[in-house]
Amino acid sequence: MSGDQQRSGQRAGPGFRLAAGALFVSVSSVLIDLARTTPGTASFYRCALSLPLLAVVALVERHHGRALGRAEVLISLVAGVFFAGDMLLWTRAIEEVGAGLSTVVVNVQVVGVPLLAWAIDGETVPRRFIACVPVMLVGVALTAGLVGGGTTGTDPVWGTVHAVLAAACYSVFLYLLRRNGSTGRPVQNYFVVIASAGLVSLVAGWFWRGVDLTPGFRVIGWLIGVAVAGTVVGWLLVAMNSSKLPSHVGAALLMLTPVGALVLGTVVLHERPTWLQLTGCVLIVAGAYLSGNRLRVRRTDRVPDRPRPEPGSP
Repeated sequence: MSGDQQRSGQRAGPGFRLAAGALFVSVSSVLIDLARTTPGTASFYRCALSLPLLAVVALVERHHGRALGRAEVLISLVAGVFFAGDMLLWTRAIEEVGAGLSTVVVNVQVVGVPLLAWAIDGETVPRRFIACVPVMLVGVALTAGLVGGGTTGTDPVWGTVHAVLAAACYSVFLYLLRRNGSTGRPVQNYFVVIASAGLVSLVAGWFWRGVDLTPGFRVIGWLIGVAVAGTVVGWLLVAMNSSKLPSHVGAALLMLTPVGALVLGTVVLHERPTWLQLTGCVLIVAGAYLSGNRLRVRRTDRVPDRPRPEPGSP
C-alpha cells in the first residue's frame, strides 16, 4: 500500500465521524428556531442540559486515563468563552441581518481556522484547499438564500458587526477545540468547554436581552433536542475527531452544517429550497470533498495533522 493510500485510509474514519458531527450540529438551528426564545436562554440551556450526559462520558474517559492538566483546563475554559460568544452573537445576528448573511459570514471559519493553525502551529495549507474556499463560500451564500433574496433583518449594520464577531469567536473556538483534542482526553476537555460556555452564556445573556430561567415545557423540550443532537452528539464528534485531521479538512467538513440545516428545514419546517439553494449544497459538498481528498500535509509537533502510525506499521 502506498503512503498516500495509507494516509487516506487513516483519515477516512475521523473524516466520516466529523462530517456526521457537522450534520448533527445542523439540527440545532432548526430546533432553536422552533424554541422561539432569547439567545441567552437558548445558549445557556443547550449547555446546561447537555452537562449530565457529558459528565458520564467524561468520567468513563477519566477512568481509562488521567485527569486534565492545568494548561488543558485553561485552554478549554477560554474555548468555552469563545463558544458562548459565537452562540450569542450569531443568534442575535440572525434577527438583525437575516439568517442568510449571518450564515455566510460565520462560515468564514473555513479560512479562519487554517489561518490560525498556519500562524501559530506552522501547519501548511495546500493550494487545492485555497482554490476550493471560494467555491464553498459561494455554495454557502446560495444555500443560505442570500443570492436573489436581498438583505433582511431589523438592523443590517449591527447585524453584520455581530456576525463578523461571531465568525471570529467561532474560528478561535474551533482552533482551541482541535488543539486540546490532540492531548488524548477530548471528552474531558469538551466537558470543561461546555461548562464554561454555559456559565458565560448565563452571565452575558442576563445582561444582553435576558435569560428566562423558567421558559416552559415547550421551549425546554426543543432545547433538550438541541442539547442531545447538537451539543452532545454533534460537537462531541467534532471534538473527538478534529485533531486527527488537518485543520483545513476539518474546517471544510464543517461547511456541511448549512447543508444539513437546509435539508432538515425542508423536512421539519416544510420549507421549499430553490434550485439556487440546491446548487449551493452541491458546491459545498464538492468543495469539501475536493479540498480534503488525497492531500499531502506535513504533521507538526504541537498539533498532529494525522494519527500517529501504530508501532511496527510500514
